[in-house]
Amino acid sequence: MPRQPTATQARLNNISNCLAITANTFDVLVDTLKISGPEAISNTIQSLLKLVQTIKQDKNECAELMEQAHQLLNAIITTYMKSDTGAELPPSTLNQIVKFTETLHKIHTFVEAQQSGSKVRKFFRQGELTALLKDCKVGLQQAFEFFNIKTVDIMTGLRETQDQAQLRHQEILDMIETLSSSDSASVISNVYSGSYASSNSISMLPAEPKIFHGRDSELADILKLFRQGTPRIAILGAGGMGKTSLARTVVHHEEVTTKYHGNRFFVTCDTASSKPELAGLIGAHLGLKPGKDLTRAVLQHFSSSPPSLLILDNLETVWEPTKSRQEIEEFLSLLTDINSLALMITMRGAERPSNVQWTRPFLRPLQPLAQDAARKMFIDIVDDKHPLEEVDQVLCLTDNMPLSISLLAHLVDMEGCKKILSRWETEKTSLISDGYDKKSNLELSISLSLSSSRIASTPQAQDLLALLSMLPDGLSDVELKQTKFPITDILGSVEGLGAH
Repeated sequence: MPRQPTATQARLNNISNCLAITANTFDVLVDTLKISGPEAISNTIQSLLKLVQTIKQDKNECAELMEQAHQLLNAIITTYMKSDTGAELPPSTLNQIVKFTETLHKIHTFVEAQQSGSKVRKFFRQGELTALLKDCKVGLQQAFEFFNIKTVDIMTGLRETQDQAQLRHQEILDMIETLSSSDSASVISNVYSGSYASSNSISMLPAEPKIFHGRDSELADILKLFRQGTPRIAILGAGGMGKTSLARTVVHHEEVTTKYHGNRFFVTCDTASSKPELAGLIGAHLGLKPGKDLTRAVLQHFSSSPPSLLILDNLETVWEPTKSRQEIEEFLSLLTDINSLALMITMRGAERPSNVQWTRPFLRPLQPLAQDAARKMFIDIVDDKHPLEEVDQVLCLTDNMPLSISLLAHLVDMEGCKKILSRWETEKTSLISDGYDKKSNLELSISLSLSSSRIASTPQAQDLLALLSMLPDGLSDVELKQTKFPITDILGSVEGLGAH
């Protein structure tokens, strides 16, 4: 007589069945709408489902993680179905889907470590596994809050859950039939082409800068290197010089999109502190199976892929610490050994990582903008409604650094040139009287922005600014209304920030 499964194993089997149905529904949705990014979710879930029968330890924790992942997957399906186009979602929602994919990778790693004789477990100490489990739960909780999901016990309504999964699957099929009989399908299939399409990955390219002046020479030099072969380029310069904006312009340039199309990957490195973490970030963008160290998997992926472009933005974060510098340089060297992989990095400073065959001639570190370009950038922001003489007076305070220009232009747009010039003199005088006048013009620009009358009159405006600073492309008013930020009058705070 076959042994009956324990209650815990039955729980795992049940959630596995429900998750399999929902994952199948999600696959149909992704295939129909031609959505490239979320395919990484499907890959990870399919791999996760194969592990269920061999889990030996922490079964209850694994079951709980999978149950919550199932609820979130349902929420994502619902979000796509409620979208007017069926595919186009706001940036904040796309960002949450990316974060969920990263959490799903961590869940996979945790579950894989619970196998009998697991190689993954051998890499971890118990403390590391505990920290990994905590990361999984924090990521899931953040997603639950964003999608406004209330935690439910799936075991109390298993039959109902399975019925709902089947019903949702039928709803997707009905939607597909409706789309196939109209022109909507062709429209939706194009939504994620171009800038959003990046193979079977979670990688979504940042938007092309709306205001971009004064880097025509550097852009031309970079494009020339791309025409000559497979370049390895370092964009260097001081903070606020527009390195990321230049990289974003390159990745969207027609020549680059034609050459690399669905194989462009833009990875922001701010959160990485070691080579394994950097490789993990890249691996997540590629849609690779999670693991302790994805260095080899990343290299194998690019080696077997069509010509690809990898951009590592703000690489100095992980490269500058001496303890990680050597391993980062070795990783970069291995990446540049792949003949079909073009590599571009942005880094603060003037030093390139060594042990890398950077393409010559080197791109010199970015310099301040020429006066004409700085003026055009300023006028684009203030909409040409201030006397040119006053504009040039304000520009003298910016050192023609793009970030400083942007900050002061937005202040001028709210308060006028004369008031900003007066406040600038007051700030400088105050510093000198205190025996300290070493603040850079960029730092002064930031100080003036944060002390502007509009921000000062809105107590929570700076709190909102701190939150938005973590989002590279900001949020629209509609998206802000839908967020759960702990700010009472969120649109009032937006008014306080003005165009910041």
